[in-house]
Amino acid sequence: MNEFLKNKVAVITGSGQGIGRDIALCFAAQGCKVVTNNRKPGSSIHAFEKTSIAFDEDEQKELAKMQGDAQTTAREICEKGGEAAPFFGDVSSFDTAGELIRFARNTFGRVDIVVHNASSNWEGNFLNMEEAMWDVCITSKLKGAFNLMHHALPLMKEQKFGRILLSSSDAFVGLRGLSAYSAANAGVVALAKSVAKELEGTGVTVNAYTPLARTRAWYNQAANYRTRGIPKEVLEANIPPAMKYTAEGMVPFLAYLASEYGGEINGELFKLAADGEIGLWKDAAVVRTIREPSRIWSMEQLKKKVPGELMAEST
Repeated sequence: MNEFLKNKVAVITGSGQGIGRDIALCFAAQGCKVVTNNRKPGSSIHAFEKTSIAFDEDEQKELAKMQGDAQTTAREICEKGGEAAPFFGDVSSFDTAGELIRFARNTFGRVDIVVHNASSNWEGNFLNMEEAMWDVCITSKLKGAFNLMHHALPLMKEQKFGRILLSSSDAFVGLRGLSAYSAANAGVVALAKSVAKELEGTGVTVNAYTPLARTRAWYNQAANYRTRGIPKEVLEANIPPAMKYTAEGMVPFLAYLASEYGGEINGELFKLAADGEIGLWKDAAVVRTIREPSRIWSMEQLKKKVPGELMAEST
């Protein structure tokens, strides 16, 4: 066992399976005491809310390997000689998030690190989305981040050390069929950057990351496409390389950010890919402008200058 995170205490949401589980195992291997979390005991093989996919036998076998919850992850950590305790509860609830942070402090004496990995997703055309699904996607990811930070940051500021790591997604740029998920993840990026500025000089940092790895969502997508006549082999040939691997190889970077070595890194957004790539996202920038010296635009001027100049390289 290494000691990058020796004597630190981490709360990791969504850590029953997938990327969250890999984060919890990695942190524990670095000497961290871990509170694992997901909404309730047991886990579903369905990655998207309100979906029911007829998985074939091979898909079911692969998904069965990925099943787990806060209890199974905590048990695995303890069996390997680490310290962990499970907490079941939905952190999109403000009160439940507070209970989780208090549980961590009461169990292990402090809270040094919060990794908000939990989220819910719905896939489909925006016009088919119900209000309830919008609320689930936004609250699990974005409100959950607010809830956890609200309860954890006072403790971290008092002890002059803290690391908040918020999982976003490259969906923050806006992906087709994932409107609520895209909106939630864009909100997480802005939230991380804003709060990071407020915490400068306190010893507490806030960073976000966009992970890309093979999770149960891949098998859900593959099964969905299979029912449409598109074989898995075609998908395998066209997916990003990182989606061919599970997440255990990329999560050590999060342990680095959570350690003393990450103290000068604040308000950043990183790309984490399971094929070994780590990237730094940069802020959006205005790439082209038009200007009217009189400040008053006429419709005739706009008809000429918008397609001819402002959008010239975009058409």
